[in-house]
Amino acid sequence: MPSDPLILAFDTSAAHCAAALLLGDTVLAAQAEEMGRGQAERLVPLLAQVLAEAGHSWGDLARIAVGVGPGNFTGIRISVATARGLGLALGIPVLGVSSFHAIRTHSPGARAAVPAPRDQVYLQASPQDAPQLLPMGAAGAPLAFPPAPAQLCIAMAQAALQMPADSPAPAPLYIRAADAAPARDVPPVILDDA
Repeated sequence: MPSDPLILAFDTSAAHCAAALLLGDTVLAAQAEEMGRGQAERLVPLLAQVLAEAGHSWGDLARIAVGVGPGNFTGIRISVATARGLGLALGIPVLGVSSFHAIRTHSPGARAAVPAPRDQVYLQASPQDAPQLLPMGAAGAPLAFPPAPAQLCIAMAQAALQMPADSPAPAPLYIRAADAAPARDVPPVILDDA
């Protein structure tokens, strides 16, 4: 195994499916596809393509970095579940990297912000600050938003390179409550066989 770890990073926290493969700090491959739906079906084939493009296989990986948000609830769960499953199957560390951390890796010292629905923004002004959801106009300036999805994954891999391998298992970073409503339909009546 080379002295530099082979790191696969991926993210589906927004309307994209993106991945990057790095050997230490060297980018071997990176791909991103814009998509509002279908990340669950596309993610693993995209990861396989990135590995194949660089001439590597799953068994060559030393670490996995996964985007934990903030962002789309379903997209985050898709990535985190996939990463945790791959980590268990391959016996390698899986490191959760927030979009805020990746933004600051890409743009050191930045006030990291991620677009949110309804003209709002998720903001973490510094690593010591708790993330918050604010109206866009109240966030102040200057703000650093996520780079293009492939570059975001590259930054996630670079951030994971600096993280301890025994970091806690990745978990979604949710800043606001889910906006899903309970079903309004009356549940069906279950008949007794007696």
